[in-house]
Amino acid sequence: MATELSSLAALKKAPVVAAAAPDAPRQKQVDAQGRAYATGRRKNAVARVWVKAGTGKITVNGRDQTVYFARPTQQMVINHPFVVGDRVGQFDVVATVSGGGLSGQAGAVRHGIAQALSKFEPGLRGAMKGQGFLTRDSRVVERKKYGRAGARRRFQFSKR
Repeated sequence: MATELSSLAALKKAPVVAAAAPDAPRQKQVDAQGRAYATGRRKNAVARVWVKAGTGKITVNGRDQTVYFARPTQQMVINHPFVVGDRVGQFDVVATVSGGGLSGQAGAVRHGIAQALSKFEPGLRGAMKGQGFLTRDSRVVERKKYGRAGARRRFQFSKR
């Protein structure tokens, strides 16, 4: 426990305590099946993502990613963490997504994949963080207010 010092002279005579050592390097976090788990969020979408070493198969809500996310831009968003980490085709992904629209769900899956990859391979954390994949994008749709046509738009004015 720290000793109580009553004067400045006592402070000068007090022993110097060494600073705490920096945290140990991050450890690989996998479960018994060899999977890394993470949760990704974007807008109102929440994705639970499991990543394990494999052949590059990505399954979203029980369907292949090309079926669930038909737009090529959404598929590109999901695969971006693998491209940045230079790990294309090396991991299998199983994700369950709920809430929001397809664009928000794709962003949530990307966030979850990046988090899970950094848990599976801690060395990739710097690359993922540099691209901003580990940061939750907190922007959400502003709610509609009463007396307004939308969040901020007013109804059309008429003198009559």
